[in-house]
Amino acid sequence: MQRIGVFVCHCGTNIAGTVDVAAVADALGKENGVVSSTHYTYMCSEAGQNLIKDTIKKEKLTGVVLCSCSPRMHEKTFRRCAESAGVNPYQVEIANIREQCSWVHKDMAEATPKAIALGKAAIAKVLLNAPLTEGESPVTKRALVIGGGIAGIQTALDIAEAGFPVDIVEKKPTIGGKMTQLDKTFPTLDCAACILTPKMVEVAQNDKIRILSYSEVTDVKGFVGNFDVKIKRKARYVDETKCTGCGECTQKCPMSKVPNEFNLNLDTRHAIYIPFAQAVPKVATIDPNACLMLKSGKCGLCSKVCTAKAIDYKAKDTVLEEKYGAIIVATGYNPIELDKFDEFAYSQSKDVVSSLEFERLMNAAGPTGGVLRRPSDGKPPKTIVFVQCVGSRCSADSQKGHEYCSKICCMYTAKHAMLTRDHYPDTECYVFYIDVRTPGKSFDEFYRRAVEQFGVHYIKGMVGKVVPQENGKLMVQGSDLLMDKQVHIEADMVVLAASIEADKSARPLATMLTASMDTNDFFTEAHPKLRPVESPTAGVYLSGCCQGPKDIPETVSQASAAAAKVIGLLVKDKLKTNPCVAESNQLMCNGCESCAAVCPAGAITYEDKEFRGPNRTTIIRHVSSVNPAVCLGCGACTVACPSGAMDLKGFSNKEIMAEVDAICQ
Repeated sequence: MQRIGVFVCHCGTNIAGTVDVAAVADALGKENGVVSSTHYTYMCSEAGQNLIKDTIKKEKLTGVVLCSCSPRMHEKTFRRCAESAGVNPYQVEIANIREQCSWVHKDMAEATPKAIALGKAAIAKVLLNAPLTEGESPVTKRALVIGGGIAGIQTALDIAEAGFPVDIVEKKPTIGGKMTQLDKTFPTLDCAACILTPKMVEVAQNDKIRILSYSEVTDVKGFVGNFDVKIKRKARYVDETKCTGCGECTQKCPMSKVPNEFNLNLDTRHAIYIPFAQAVPKVATIDPNACLMLKSGKCGLCSKVCTAKAIDYKAKDTVLEEKYGAIIVATGYNPIELDKFDEFAYSQSKDVVSSLEFERLMNAAGPTGGVLRRPSDGKPPKTIVFVQCVGSRCSADSQKGHEYCSKICCMYTAKHAMLTRDHYPDTECYVFYIDVRTPGKSFDEFYRRAVEQFGVHYIKGMVGKVVPQENGKLMVQGSDLLMDKQVHIEADMVVLAASIEADKSARPLATMLTASMDTNDFFTEAHPKLRPVESPTAGVYLSGCCQGPKDIPETVSQASAAAAKVIGLLVKDKLKTNPCVAESNQLMCNGCESCAAVCPAGAITYEDKEFRGPNRTTIIRHVSSVNPAVCLGCGACTVACPSGAMDLKGFSNKEIMAEVDAICQ
């Protein structure tokens, strides 16, 4: 017979402020099978855990129910506590009376009965629980980093430094990400390329790191420690092992009017190209949409001038299959598309540019050689208006932007204005802002330098409209909230501080990884404070802007933190496996294969098996079989099974229904 102990946590006033914990403990103490019921201020504390251990030994408990916070917080803590006192850890149930009860109610008279009901449900489940034993699975000592920006680079370097092999998958022809397009970085105004290029070279020279550029992850199966990943390597039409990066082919290519995406289409490139001078790997890539040879079979000039014989027009996409113990997501961000913000005339005038486009115009390696010129006529601008929060901090009902702050815009706008005034003292710079947010180290001093030292005009207010004039100027109409008046500025250029948003590849990747995302398509961490670089999906870690807007220092910090977590995983030879896996009652299985169709891990297979029928006859039936090493324990198969043959250990249909019945009493 089960002997259950109930422990109700006050969680300070998080629970006790809304729930009468003494009444909950008293009510649950009267339930069948409960031999002890008590409450304590902090059950997760050392004193609280000692109380649980002492009660287990004194009352010879076989099961434990914790009425406390979410199992995401302390389920492992309480399971370890119970196990150390001799109770099977899977005989521990947590009734979440904080997030599901006290935090969603304000009335104690309403919250207390609900807490009691949740506690009764947990007791009903423990009465039916069976002891489970964890298995073991080996760990593949290799990591996969998805994304080759500064976040992915730093993560890969740290993991490789610990001695583990790493693959970086990058969809562009070169690693480096958005940082390769920057000129200077705030708040020190040091050269972005000077910081990033040595890191890129270090990655290329590290024998523990393999760069899979111009590639994409197309499929992910498996579980923590044992992921099976398919990587599509797109055809470059240039042999990476032969190409020397001399650039001779790019100079001779006759197709020279292809929009240059690296410079945000502000200039053109050839059909065969190397994205920028410091590219890693420094290998040419042929654009199949622009190459005459690939489109019509005419030309072939690049092949003729290539002394390394690296050009291969017959190259095909290939698929690489690898095993990994851990996966790090570093998919980065993209600026929001500005075409929808027509009030700023972005689609009407070439002189209205995004901040990243302005960055390229200021860059010595950019389309103008670092000389700031108006895109429309090449003349130097004398008046520039910077507009903050374009697509950021929009109202909840806005269909154009995002509600969140993009975090970096205030600082990079101050940087742009400061550099403009430094290089071109005769150019007037105006910044329209809602608020100036500078919370980082030395950030506020940097902003004040822009105002006090460089004379940048900051105007608190929003720009309502930008109208192109016949004389080539841009009429900017905005409001000055501090002076309580309308402002009209005739500008030569307008720079829009575009919101940053999750990369378009993030959501399909999250589906493959069965990882969680928020409504803005940023990856969700397992816990925002205690597990900020871990995904709720075991073995998947988060690095950089895939999780939310970040500047470079914060990105690098998180990248190293993610690497530390991965190293802690890969250093282990074996991992404990979750015993809460699906099991099939083959006598009930009707062979419909519905369970296999919904299984995200591919853990269910079907086989033809012999059974003894009436009168000792042999019957061959098509039945399901579950691989417990692969099963994620998600329960999707139990829902899909029409015959009830599929069940989940630790969350069986009987246990779930017992909880429902207890709540409905």
